[in-house]
Amino acid sequence: MNKFIGNSIQLPQKLMLLGSGELGKEFVIAAQRLGNYVIAVDRYENAPAMQVADCAEVISMLSADDLERIVEKYRPDFIIPEIEAIRTEKLLEFEARGITVIPTAAATNYTMNRDRIRELAHQELGIRTAKYGYASTLEELIAISDEIGFPNVIKPVMSSSGKGQSVVKEKAEVEKAWNYAIAGSRGDTQKVIVEEFINFEIEITLLTIKQWNAPTIFCSPIGHRQERGDYQESWQPAGISEQMTAQAQEIAKKVTDALGGAGIFGVEFFITQDEVIFSELSPRPHDTGMVTLISQNLNEFELHLRAILGLPIPCIEQLGASASAVILASEKLDAIAYTGVAEALSEKDVDIRIFGKPTAHPYRRMGVALAKGSNIQHAREKATTAASKVKLIEPRQLC
Repeated sequence: MNKFIGNSIQLPQKLMLLGSGELGKEFVIAAQRLGNYVIAVDRYENAPAMQVADCAEVISMLSADDLERIVEKYRPDFIIPEIEAIRTEKLLEFEARGITVIPTAAATNYTMNRDRIRELAHQELGIRTAKYGYASTLEELIAISDEIGFPNVIKPVMSSSGKGQSVVKEKAEVEKAWNYAIAGSRGDTQKVIVEEFINFEIEITLLTIKQWNAPTIFCSPIGHRQERGDYQESWQPAGISEQMTAQAQEIAKKVTDALGGAGIFGVEFFITQDEVIFSELSPRPHDTGMVTLISQNLNEFELHLRAILGLPIPCIEQLGASASAVILASEKLDAIAYTGVAEALSEKDVDIRIFGKPTAHPYRRMGVALAKGSNIQHAREKATTAASKVKLIEPRQLC
């Protein structure tokens, strides 16, 4: 049966979310506001999206048998991946049976690995990227690092939230970077990518919305800052020129047209003084895009949902200088309570999202502070200050 009725879609739909972290949680909230039924799937119990979904399943998403079992059990209309570590070949089978995979099964297969999306952009589409190479052993990594030169960036071809990423300044640091990359890798591959270090002025995310039956549209570029390869703060607008924005839009459309399907894509770029350089692409809402929870009339999760379901997006309105800053864990905790939330919320135009992750470990992202300000610097300062006030403690310390 065709899901689409005329130019729109019949509601409710049954959505299966593969990966149920904080991005998935906000997507589930958006989906349920329009009456949809959501199955949240992840590798551990009580993941953030599971707390708000209609039902949940704990499986290994690298297991073809586990995926087959839950898809047969629920028979979803849409399968929506939120993480990289999925047996993507199985998604091709589900799509052949008539289940819509977002953005498509082929696109998901491409983008779950940094090597394939980089090759699509650079080799097939002729898009400027950083120089890069791959290694599956330490010896290969040493040789390729020498070839690309130092400093360079080493990271797993499959990971999430910057895990396993290092900036390597000299040859003596390569072995440490190899060990860190392998430890941070997701999936069942031991392969890393080495990239030329780009001396950029700013990194941006261009949220690109590809629609089934309407033109590709864009959010205002989002600036972001990373540490350890993981986003720490983001802000919108990014403050780049109209010319640079137009170049980024042209590249993002070229890549997403090649991938096909529908949904939101987080397309990352390095912006130098005179170049727009493609970096990476995620076929789903982006962590830096959490700023849109306060900065836009429609946030990235609502936009993703509307694009998936073929619902209209008449206007994306940017609401002024806005920023986000992450709330990180500093230690391992098996149970968590939070202090400082009231203090953080005492400032005007500040909001807090606590993700509800059941455990913590150093540098794990546990929440985000959101702020609006008179200008970007003001918004960033407000978000960072609010995030710093929220502390994680053992629940017994509340007594």
